[in-house]
Amino acid sequence: MALSAKHLLGIEHLSPADITTILDLAEQYATLNRQANKHSSALAGMTQINMFFENSTRTLASFELAGKRLGADVMNMALGASSIKKGETLIDTAMTLNAMNPDLLVVRHQHSGAVDLLSQKVNCAVLNAGDGRHEHPTQALLDALTIRRAKGRLHRLNIAICGDIAHSRVARSNIFLLNKMENRIRLVGPQTLMPSGIDQFGVEVYHDMTEGLRDVDVVMMLRLQRERMDGAFIPSEREYYYRWGLTSEKLRAAKNDAIVMHPGPMNRGVEIDGDIADDINRSVIQEQVEMGVAVRMAAMDLLAQGLRAQTPAAVMA
Repeated sequence: MALSAKHLLGIEHLSPADITTILDLAEQYATLNRQANKHSSALAGMTQINMFFENSTRTLASFELAGKRLGADVMNMALGASSIKKGETLIDTAMTLNAMNPDLLVVRHQHSGAVDLLSQKVNCAVLNAGDGRHEHPTQALLDALTIRRAKGRLHRLNIAICGDIAHSRVARSNIFLLNKMENRIRLVGPQTLMPSGIDQFGVEVYHDMTEGLRDVDVVMMLRLQRERMDGAFIPSEREYYYRWGLTSEKLRAAKNDAIVMHPGPMNRGVEIDGDIADDINRSVIQEQVEMGVAVRMAAMDLLAQGLRAQTPAAVMA
């Protein structure tokens, strides 16, 4: 198995075959992760650096655990105390990293495009763990794996993505992926939280929650990205929950076997009712967390395979 690119920077440029390759390998790692011995030697002898310019607990922990289970030497860079805070540029950081000779670099950055720039300056494989409003590829992949396991397929489903679409890199990556796999996508939320140029996304747009959820197979809720908002996009959290928060009443419009998803962390009573989030018959939120480790193991394994297939001269090119 192999990917068609050296890096995993986003979903937009992956082929359906690339997506299927990652998910198929992730299925194997999901099985491994439920066994007593959860370790593999796929990254033995390799160095993985997790470089997070934005705070994250869940994603960082998931990548760290994935790397260790694959046998890599894993280092988390404490960027809050680093020279980056003193004015070091991204190019300076790339030069420093090159001197350390890492094999895999996992990067989260608050600015769109920063991870792509870094990938052009380092001599290793780069995996995007989220950049600004641009993309979050492994989140979309773990969502896809969760859907495929719950529904038995990842094509020709009706999927509603609800909430803060405009500020969400998760929504963007999911739209790319689900469109590639021939699904019907609905975006549901207030007009103020829809991105510009929405008519070019190949989706349907609904501003009424009940209508948007009618007869869907999957309900994917999103977190309100207040840290990326520079104005008043909603009247109040109470009004937002009343109109666009997921409640039992609104969920009745979906199919009886529709699953409920959320990338986390959740704002209970704002985006989703707590009882729905904890409903073991409808909610797959905990499985999303579990599949996150498996997908990240698969992605790093495939990138490592690509590195090993290259000659030392090619790797340094």
